Amino acid sequence: MKRAALILTLLGAANLFAAEPAKTMTTQTNQTELATLGGGCFWCLEAVFQMLPGVKSVTSGYAGGTKDHPTYREVCSGNTGHAEVIQVAFDPAKTSYEKILETFWEVHDPTTLNYQGHDHGTQYRSIILYHSDAQKLTAEKSKAAAQKELSKPIVTEIVPLKKFFPAEDYHQNYFREHPEEGYCQIVIRPKVEKFEKKLKTAPR
Repeated sequence: MKRAALILTLLGAANLFAAEPAKTMTTQTNQTELATLGGGCFWCLEAVFQMLPGVKSVTSGYAGGTKDHPTYREVCSGNTGHAEVIQVAFDPAKTSYEKILETFWEVHDPTTLNYQGHDHGTQYRSIILYHSDAQKLTAEKSKAAAQKELSKPIVTEIVPLKKFFPAEDYHQNYFREHPEEGYCQIVIRPKVEKFEKKLKTAPR
C-alpha cells in the first residue's frame, strides 16, 4: 500500500477525487482493437505499453469490481473489488493480441498474488479481462505458454470484461508528465529502460 498512501497524501484535496471519469471506450473499428490488463500499478503498465509499436493509446482505469464509477480512493480501500488496469487500443495490422499478452507476461510478475513489488492489495492483482471469446482462448493459450517458462504457478485471473472505468485525469500519462517524481524514478523508470533496450534489439 506504500504507493497508494503516497498518492493519497500528495493528492488529498477532495476535489481531485470528485472528478468525473471520462466515458468508457467501447467501440472498435477494423483498425483498432482493445485489450484490458492489470498487473500491479497502472502507471507502470501504461508507461511500458505506450512504447509498444502498434499501440494507439493506453488508458489507465479500473475494472473487475462491483461499483460503478469508482474513485481512486474507493479502489485503494479494496472494498469495490476493482483492479488497477490499463485499456490498450492497438492496430491489429501492426501488432496482435498475442504480442500484447507476451509483453504483459514480461513486464510484471504473474506469480505473486495481489501484489507487485511494494504495492500490496487486491487492486494490484494480475488479471486479463477479455473482450471476446476469441480473446479468452488466446489468453488461455498465452498463459499456458508463459507458465512453461516459470517455476512458480501463474495466478493471473482470466475473466470477461464487464465494465471499464477510466481513472481520474491526473493518473493518465503519469510517467510522461511526472518523470522526476520519486515513484517514477525508483519503480517505473527501470521498467521503461529495460523494455526500451529490448525494443532496440528486437528484430525488425
